[in-house]
Formats: sequence, C-alpha cells, structure tokens
Amino acid sequence: MAAAVRLLPAVTLALLSGFPGAGSSRRDVLELGDTDFDYLATEHETMLVKFYAPWCGHCKKLAPEFDKAAKRLKGTVQLAKVDCTAHSETCGRFGVSGYPTLKIFRNGRDSAPYDGPRTTDGIVQYMMKQTGPDSVHLKTEEHLHTFINHYDASIIGVFSGADSSRLSEFLKAAGLLREQFRFAHTTNLKLGEKYGVQTDVLLFRPPRLSSKFEDSIVVFRDHLTIGSLRRFIRDHIYGLCPHMTAENRDRLRVRDLLTAFYDLDYHHNPRGSNYWRNRVMKVASKYSGRGLTFSVANKKDFLSELEDDFGLGTSDGGELPFVTIRTKLGHKYTMREEFTRDGESLERFLDDYFTGRLKRFVKSEPVPERNSAAVKVVVAETFDEVVNDPGKDVLIQFFSPSCPHCKKLDPVYRELADTLVSDPGLVIAKMNAVDNDVPLGYDVHGFPTIYFAPVGRKDEPIRYEGGRELKDFLKFLKREASHSLVLGEKQDHR
Repeated sequence: MAAAVRLLPAVTLALLSGFPGAGSSRRDVLELGDTDFDYLATEHETMLVKFYAPWCGHCKKLAPEFDKAAKRLKGTVQLAKVDCTAHSETCGRFGVSGYPTLKIFRNGRDSAPYDGPRTTDGIVQYMMKQTGPDSVHLKTEEHLHTFINHYDASIIGVFSGADSSRLSEFLKAAGLLREQFRFAHTTNLKLGEKYGVQTDVLLFRPPRLSSKFEDSIVVFRDHLTIGSLRRFIRDHIYGLCPHMTAENRDRLRVRDLLTAFYDLDYHHNPRGSNYWRNRVMKVASKYSGRGLTFSVANKKDFLSELEDDFGLGTSDGGELPFVTIRTKLGHKYTMREEFTRDGESLERFLDDYFTGRLKRFVKSEPVPERNSAAVKVVVAETFDEVVNDPGKDVLIQFFSPSCPHCKKLDPVYRELADTLVSDPGLVIAKMNAVDNDVPLGYDVHGFPTIYFAPVGRKDEPIRYEGGRELKDFLKFLKREASHSLVLGEKQDHR
C-alpha cells in the first residue's frame, strides 16, 4: 500500500504530461486548452489569460510585451494564453469574439475583462494592483509611512472601527477602483491625528512629485459614497501638473492638455526631472481655472507621437522641453519659441492660446499641383475646402499606401468616379490617412475606411459599410445623395 502511495506522484505527472498545458507550465506563460483550462486555472489565485489567434496582427504585436510581463510577474501573477483556433470550445465559453481578448481570472473563475495597457510596464503595474486585498489594512505609523512612500499616489481612509458604515462604503469603492488607484485604511485614529483628521479620507500625492506649488495631501470630507469618492479622486489625484505616461494619457486627455516633453526620469534622476516640472507648475499656477490642464512627460516615451502628430524632430529643442497642447476635440498646437528657464516664453505661448492667436498644427501632405483625375486627392490642408463644401456631396476614402485592400479597391473606385464625373453636385475623393490628420468625426482605424459627407449634414458623415463592387457604391449613393445622380459615360481620368 505504501509503495502504491509513493507511486502516485509519478503516475500523476505521467498523466498530466498528456495535457497541452503540462509541458508548458514550466514556462512563464502557461498554455491552456479545452482539456485542461478548468483544471489548471483553479490552481492560480489571480491569472491573466490572453485569448488569441496565431494569424492575428494585433496578437503578434502584443506577444513580446505579454511574454516579458509574464517573466516579471512570475511567482506573483500567472499569465496564460489560449489559441482559439485550436481550442474554440473554451474561447466560446468565455464569449471571445475578437483577438486578442484578455480576461482576469480568480481561482479559475472569469472575474473581469482586462482593460489596462498593453505594454510590458503597463501590464505589470495593472496586474500588481490585482493582487492582495482591495484595501490594505494599516495598523501602525510605520505601515502608513511605508504605504505612502510609493511611486504612485495613495488613498487612505481613517475610520472609527471595523463596523463603520463609511469603511464599508470605502471598501466597495476600493474594490471597483483598485485597477487604477492604491487604497488603504486604518481604524487607528491616532494615525489621522498627525494630518488633522479623525474619520476622513486622505489622498497622498506621490513623494517624487512633491512641490511648493501645491499641497501634497488633500482631505476628502464630504459624505462618503462610491460616486463621491470616485469624483474626489478624479479631480485631485493628478494635481496641478501630473507625470503623463503611456498608461494614464487617455485619462488625462479627456480634457484640454498642455504637455512639456523632456528627458524626464524619476527612477534615476528625480531632481533633474522636477527642475523643468517646477517651471511648468510656476506658470500653470497663474492659469489655473481657465480650462487647460498641464502635464510633463518623458519625450523618449512619446517620440513617434511627437514626430507623427506634431512634426517635431528628435533633435528639436535639445535638452529643453517640447511644449504641445492637444484639446479634447483633437486640435493641436506647438510652442515654437525656445522654452526659457524663467518661464516667460511659456507664458507668451499661453497668452496667444487663450486669445486665439495661435495657429493650429495640422499634419498634411503638400497640396497637389494638379488634381484633374476623376478621383480627387484630398490632403489635410484641403479637407475642409473639398469635403465640407456646402454645395456638394462627397464620398471620401481614407487609405494607407501600403494597404493591399486599398490597392484592390482602386480600380473599382476609379470606375465609380469615371461613371459619376459628369455630376456637378458629387465628388469622389480619397485621402492618405497615414500622412494626413484625419478630422474629428471620422473614425478611421483600419483601411480602407469610406465616409459620405452629404449636403446639409457635413457634421454627421455617414460611414459606408456596403460591398466593394461598382453596383454597391451606386446603390448607396442613389439612396443617400441629396440629389438625383448624373450618370455619364465612363472616361479615363487616371
């Protein structure tokens, strides 16, 4: 009997080796399938699962970031993947309809969709916040100091006892917001006395961002509900001039935002990083309450954006910050004057912005010298003139020069333009959406994307979702055009 018991581990190992995930469980990313998902997933308290297809371009782009994150999270959070082309039953069971889909599992149960960043650092930071309790229980002053001495901000509630209704509401909020913020609580009222509070919530800004231009601690004294605490955090977490990263930029850009980009590095050079930030904050304090928020960022993290969206070269400015404004409507402005250490050039830039004297930056190809073909070429500089012409209906194709689907559509699109070239009230046009800014109101994420801007409804363009044959386009235009189409003989305007 004892011999039989001693054999069990070996037998179990042999049986497990037949499952797809068993051999790979020694790797950083666990491979799961239809036969072993439920069995292996329950072994992990917190697990991030990537549902993917080998042919998916976005999946290929994510793969190296995901693998590096798995290595860094090893022993803390398990990362796993499921090939949906081979294990469709599992993917169907969890409602996977697109790739890649990422989900967080707790003890084998589908807990929540993953809606965090898709970079290595972003995945690691997001998933680290998924481990442990929603709110850390602080018992001593040492615990408190350790918690707030962190790279990110801290939200700490001070409560009268474990049965406090305010504590219960605070913990509910922490459970909902833990992916974005760090929460802790204490029932030791002495910990709050140092900060002049008894039973309130304290928001501690990161020590690395400490500045004489704003308070490092903000107190929440209103009636505590999930909604009121969420609003308080949203309004105060970032302060006067936050550090913008790839992970928080979308949350910051819901408002009009000025950003100073420079060699910012709080890990290796916090003093140098705050040198320019303090100069931005000094100016920002004079313009608070005017609808513009401020931030600083590491220019190396946003090089492609600076080059593609603002036309700034990597050598522009040297060690001095690049300063840009991006409004919530997508309007862009750049400060061309050199950033002066006294902040006066930034003040002049802001004065011009608020008085409407700044010219918006628009990324555009040169206006074509000749544009006599049936398909009219539109660039960002001519978009308003051509597409928003109040007297003409316009069908506009947004394309990429390297897109094979666009090239396949080309002859049909030219044939359509040739067929309708005699119609004075209709324009068939196209624009390179890679080298030109796409205006607000046009959602372009894949190619080709086609919109119709009819007379009288230029602010409500209609997305074309029909077939790609000539008859499909003609049927759509006959239905949507503001006038009866004028069909002429086909002519070659190539």
